[in-house]
Amino acid sequence: MDWFLFFLFLTGCMAAATTGALFQPGEWYDGLNKPSWTPPKWLFPVAWTTLYLFMSFAAMRVAQLDDNAHAMAFYALQLALNTLWTPIFFGLRRMRAGMIVILCLWVAVFGTMVAFFLLDTLAGILFVPYVAWVTTASALNWSVWRLNPEEATN
Repeated sequence: MDWFLFFLFLTGCMAAATTGALFQPGEWYDGLNKPSWTPPKWLFPVAWTTLYLFMSFAAMRVAQLDDNAHAMAFYALQLALNTLWTPIFFGLRRMRAGMIVILCLWVAVFGTMVAFFLLDTLAGILFVPYVAWVTTASALNWSVWRLNPEEATN
């Protein structure tokens, strides 16, 4: 196990997490209509901390393997899209554009999971909660967009 590599990947995740601090949901999001199944606010930092730890550990394992180019490319893509969604949805308040980004994110996360599974079973398993979380987040993005047509012009 290369813990230095783990911390490099974790630092990349923390850079992505910074967008959550810079573009917080705030009053605008609080005032929107949301579905009854919206996760409680406290769950988001807990979930993301866990997911970033899992992602970093999985990436550390796969990065040390031969023939990992496609898997690591998927990993880089999903991290970039992860970083992009928050400023688009919360910063620019563009729900439709956020929906496009999060659907691309879902594909990239799913692709990462599959590519990781092909190289390292544990790394693939560590991405299963991330796929589930992005699936939920996609449904939430969609629902908020549809429940707030007056806000959803973009």
